[in-house]
Amino acid sequence: MRILIVEDDALVASGLKQGLLQLGYTVDVATSAEMAESFVTAEKFDMALVDIGLPKADGLHFVRQLRGRGDHLPVLILTARESMEDTIRGLDAGADDYMTKPYRLPEVAARMRALIRRSNAVTDACLRHDGVTLDTSSHTATLNDEPLDLTNREWAILEMLLMASPAVVSKEKLVQSLAGWDKDITANAIEVHVSRLRNKLFAGNIVIRTVRGIGYRVDAPAN
Repeated sequence: MRILIVEDDALVASGLKQGLLQLGYTVDVATSAEMAESFVTAEKFDMALVDIGLPKADGLHFVRQLRGRGDHLPVLILTARESMEDTIRGLDAGADDYMTKPYRLPEVAARMRALIRRSNAVTDACLRHDGVTLDTSSHTATLNDEPLDLTNREWAILEMLLMASPAVVSKEKLVQSLAGWDKDITANAIEVHVSRLRNKLFAGNIVIRTVRGIGYRVDAPAN
């Protein structure tokens, strides 16, 4: 999953970015609303963490621009402004959730997971398909009740496929979700990661299908 942090405080942005990287997310940082707008226009993100107090245009201006053009990117506001009036303004501007600083990373991550699930019409923190289970809250995976060892990129690909199932996830979306501005990943690299995933999932009933010219899909997760 690719996360956009919109924060002009370098120390805060760096700490948040490092924490999310350790959780397996791909993270980009924009230091202004204008930079954030250019990022979301050029690339696809799964979530935005937005501070209100930005130079020039504030974070709420950025959120209003998103919603004004029909962009449903999940937005969690992280701000020092803690009054009820500020919270109301943030939510009315189009934010999906609102947290005040100082915050704890585990709670931020839990709220992020909930918003990402909601945006994908997924209600359970555990994604299941026959013998495969991804627990997004503990970041653990099992295959036939045995631990399944996945790299961060393999996890991200499988999570996206299960969340989108039975729809097809395009290679372009996978590339954009896994690649940050400071590192690149190619469509060929996606193919390599999918091939390794298939080998690891061979003992289960999950099949990652190639939809020629588009991307990949799995069947609907079992109930």
